[in-house]
Amino acid sequence: MTLEEFRSSLKGAAPPADLPPVLQALWHDGHGDWNAAHEVAQDVPDPDGAWVHAYLHRKEGDASNAAYWYRRAAQPVCRESLDAEWAAIVSAFLAR
Repeated sequence: MTLEEFRSSLKGAAPPADLPPVLQALWHDGHGDWNAAHEVAQDVPDPDGAWVHAYLHRKEGDASNAAYWYRRAAQPVCRESLDAEWAAIVSAFLAR
């Protein structure tokens, strides 16, 4: 799946069934449901889940909590726009 295909899937009522949890979380966020995105991300106990969790807390405006999750993800605190970060994380996971 490409980033554009992922973006197009946001028109649906639910994420594609075959998405891993981190991409499900990003799908929910892209679909405008931060709470659903957070629920999914917080249940992913690895650095990938922490990266999505960091992005979500940055989006929420909770910089200190986001910084904690960036450290857990071994990722630098993002300084780009939220849209750019979302696309970068989605692209990174789609490339695997």
